[in-house]
Amino acid sequence: MADQPKYIYFASDLHLGAPNAQKSAAREKAFINWLDHIKPSAKAIYLLGDVFDFWFEYKTVVPKGYTRLFGKIAELSDAGIEIHFFKGNHDMWVFDYFEKELGLTLHSDSYTFNYGDKQFYLHHGDGLGPGDYKYKVLKRFFRSSLCQWLFARLHPNFGIGLASFLSRRSRANGGSKDAKYTGPQDEWLFQYVQELAQTQHHDYYIFGHRHLPLYLQHENALYVNTGDWLQYYTFARFDTEKLELLQWADNQVSAYHGN
Repeated sequence: MADQPKYIYFASDLHLGAPNAQKSAAREKAFINWLDHIKPSAKAIYLLGDVFDFWFEYKTVVPKGYTRLFGKIAELSDAGIEIHFFKGNHDMWVFDYFEKELGLTLHSDSYTFNYGDKQFYLHHGDGLGPGDYKYKVLKRFFRSSLCQWLFARLHPNFGIGLASFLSRRSRANGGSKDAKYTGPQDEWLFQYVQELAQTQHHDYYIFGHRHLPLYLQHENALYVNTGDWLQYYTFARFDTEKLELLQWADNQVSAYHGN
């Protein structure tokens, strides 16, 4: 039997833990089934942030849950598949546990790489583009060692409970806005790509965060948003020639036909 072609996969915004344990477990199971499906063909997997609705990595303990996902990621990593994890705005407090225990590569901000003759620019997407100045200030504070030290002083029962509440409220406040596509002129990440492309050329700009699967052309480059696994169950896949936006449903892959 001929070897399967090797692909690079991109996915984001599972928000595991939300909105409750039952729905999160079902979503986690679907994602693990997808990982099993792509394992024979995967060269690398890029998880572009907000895999968890909230995560804080204490020095000697980690939050409960997600055992099946961690086991699957470790299995893929041990099989020689590159796995990259990007910090999102909901799981920015990931430190070195995933690298040491699961063998993945951690990214705090943007990451660029070449595959064949194509150039990629990856980022979760939070804090980029015009506007959202309040969050941009908060992000600097949240990522500071002082903020992380202070939060670690809280008992996990209180700290994680409070953070999970704020996370749910943040997602609820932005949900209706994120669900709508009103044209490229209103896409702040696409505007960021347009500005960045003036000084740095990449063939593909791939983000999460937006929660809406998007595939937009900018001159000789593509802006792709991977969508989410709360509603769309979408992901991107690249072979040596093209980048596709696909969907996982009923335990099979199909083309995504959306915006």
